[in-house]
Amino acid sequence: MDVTARRIRYRRAAMIVTLVVALAAVLGAALRWYAPAEGSVDAQSFVNPVHAGNSPDPQAIRVGSTWYLVHTNSGRQNVPVLTSPDLVTWTPTGDALPTLPSWAEPGRTWAPEIIGSAPGGYLLFYTAADRASGTQCIGRAAADSPAGPYRDDSTTPLVCSPDQGGAIDASPFRDSDGSLWLVWKNDGNAIGADTWLWSQRLSDDGSALVGEPTQLLKQTSAWEGTVVEAPFFWRHDGRLFLFYSGNDYASKAYAEGYATCDTPAGPCEKASENPILRSDSAASGPGHATMVEYDGRTWLLYHAWQPGAVGTNSPGRQLWLDEVTWEDGRPHVHGPTGTAQPRPLPPMDGPNSAALTAGLSGI
Repeated sequence: MDVTARRIRYRRAAMIVTLVVALAAVLGAALRWYAPAEGSVDAQSFVNPVHAGNSPDPQAIRVGSTWYLVHTNSGRQNVPVLTSPDLVTWTPTGDALPTLPSWAEPGRTWAPEIIGSAPGGYLLFYTAADRASGTQCIGRAAADSPAGPYRDDSTTPLVCSPDQGGAIDASPFRDSDGSLWLVWKNDGNAIGADTWLWSQRLSDDGSALVGEPTQLLKQTSAWEGTVVEAPFFWRHDGRLFLFYSGNDYASKAYAEGYATCDTPAGPCEKASENPILRSDSAASGPGHATMVEYDGRTWLLYHAWQPGAVGTNSPGRQLWLDEVTWEDGRPHVHGPTGTAQPRPLPPMDGPNSAALTAGLSGI
């Protein structure tokens, strides 16, 4: 082969390589544009969802400099755990409840929530399938670490009301006077009955219920459909708020509302502006939320579907984060958002950070 032919072949090969590199760059840019953004954008901003994996029914607490988030069973894990230094970047950490108690059937371990216990350590309240009744019931487990492993040696559930469809979505709350409470939902929609939100006092160590349960509210508004669920308490400026979700979780109608309560045992009054978080062009069916405070700012972590993907297994219900501001004493959720927004700031020393570090949410 003469020198001229070699040069021609070399030039052709170089042109092909250049063309392949250019096409790969264009294709990569197109794929990055098509794929939904997740979490961190840069040092100052982030974009939802903050975790792209299926993470329904989330709840989080901060211990030290780390956030611990648990959510409904996924894959082969009963209670998946995610950790984060900043509420934005989340890393799967394992299974908080690797072994279920004898009364629980695996496969339907829902809506777990963690709180620090008064004697030390941590408590996990969760929903599981009760072998005896065939309904969903509430259990309680304990651990030395917020990530677990938690252990539940009970032979029966903590809360179970088969005649009311079962009991789900337990949320622990330590009030400003130090008293510990549990709020949950009877699973009435499973049997075509009303869905009430209930509360009852817990013993100081969280091991047992004290007194009698109280009905707080049920589905009465059009936006709620036939279901209210996923309750949690939060105090702000001395007022007690009861947040909850309403309607079918696998629909665009699922949304978040709140009520104000005189005490954790009621009475409670629903807000006239409900729902305060609903579907938009960025997310569908947002709800089952948890509220956290980070350096004096309030944030809502919740699950939502990608628009057009409601009810799908993949990507499922992803983790979203949006700020809550308090306007005339009322919560205003700035979301769902699908564009970049300022990141939560690093924590500062102070009473709110100390409370969160102890794992006592809602103080």
